[in-house]
Amino acid sequence: MKIYNTLTKTKEEFQPIRPGQITMYVCGPTVYNYIHIGNARSAIAFDTIRRYFEYRGYHVNFVSNFTDVDDKMINEARREKTTVPELAERYIKAYQEDTAALNIEPATKNPRATHEITAIINFIKQLIAQGYAYEADGDVYYHAKKFAHYGELSSQNIAELEEGASEHINEEEQKRKQDPIDFALWKKQKQPDEIAWNSPWGKGRPGWHIECSVMATKYLGETIDIHGGGQDLEFPHHENEIAQSEAATGKKFVHYWMHNGFVTVGAEAEKMSKSLHNFVTVHDLLKTVDPQVLRFLMASVQYRRQINYSKENLQQAEIILQRFKNTLNNLEYRLSDQTSSVQAAALEEAIKKTKTAFITAMDDDFNVQNALAAIYDLLPVVNANIAAENADKEALKEVKQLLHDWLAVFGIETTQLTATTAAEDEDEITALIKEREQARKNKDWAKSDQLRAQLKEMGITVEDTPQGTRWIRE
Repeated sequence: MKIYNTLTKTKEEFQPIRPGQITMYVCGPTVYNYIHIGNARSAIAFDTIRRYFEYRGYHVNFVSNFTDVDDKMINEARREKTTVPELAERYIKAYQEDTAALNIEPATKNPRATHEITAIINFIKQLIAQGYAYEADGDVYYHAKKFAHYGELSSQNIAELEEGASEHINEEEQKRKQDPIDFALWKKQKQPDEIAWNSPWGKGRPGWHIECSVMATKYLGETIDIHGGGQDLEFPHHENEIAQSEAATGKKFVHYWMHNGFVTVGAEAEKMSKSLHNFVTVHDLLKTVDPQVLRFLMASVQYRRQINYSKENLQQAEIILQRFKNTLNNLEYRLSDQTSSVQAAALEEAIKKTKTAFITAMDDDFNVQNALAAIYDLLPVVNANIAAENADKEALKEVKQLLHDWLAVFGIETTQLTATTAAEDEDEITALIKEREQARKNKDWAKSDQLRAQLKEMGITVEDTPQGTRWIRE
């Protein structure tokens, strides 16, 4: 298996620290609003990766945090006249509901910044003791230039960073910092209503970057296999995590850095974000869009590629899912008949080829497009055997299980995909089908055709198979 490592800019052979086990940390949301589909894309991408590891037999210890205190949280709480903890509780619950609807597996652990204050303070004290951080009037900053590898993950030029940073910080902050590129580990309380905790440097709260270093090393170890997140987190967030973590532990922080591509919208393929006010929340979208369709759209694009969100792409995802659904329904129908099984070499060879192609594609940095194409190419062979007078029922049973396993990697549960609820018109449809069957027995072809047309107007397609008549909704 090969994974593209953002740090080395190459695909590398994946070797876990401990055989059969994977430690994986993915940056979670700042919980001051509903997540938009750009946030959901990251959650779905790494859930799909996690599911494939589990499909291959790995045990994955998967940690994803909630940032439940920062400037955005404080400002939104003030705007809504509530507290930061109350705001966080509301949107953590909303996140859990939205991700459950998208069939994202719960993390092994979802630590929260506000629950780790003691650990964060101790981590900062360690960095100060080692000479990598300094206190300035109640704030604590990390001295970025003291870390020899600063800028390597995101390929940043330190001189250019320094020049750019000096243009964006105010005079008061410039006086506190020893260097413009230094970043905050601890922020002094600025106003009495601002949420804060006691610390050796006075009342304040953690900076954004420090929480992930603390939580990743606390719950997964000083060196972890995989760290993931959106491309926008490469700098400064992940760059700063490396600097903090490796300075504190003296060990390599992460073996494989993985970053998912953006979700774009519109003809200009503009990145979707809350700051640009061009986002669609999952909470609102799920009121009108089938969550399986949205999940499939997001999961069916290789994680490093960008996705253009549009109604047309949603419709295409729905069409492909419908084809899988039709094949699964066809399988269920044929496997329920009592005819004997006859070996079909072509089908068995196609199954064998697809198994290999699926793993080959997914082992190549999770190339989901090629993996899905391999499965999709199998469907016509399967449907041809289903329609044959003598089907290879043992092979079809294997296909049914394989489709269940493969689609589960993409977060699509076949039981949900094919689930139907009794409709009000079902008794009428059944009566018309029986009437048509009687007409066919009587060789009243005109009546049979008239009933088929009537059912067609109701959105029902009738199929006459060697095993009898069946109907499906269009």
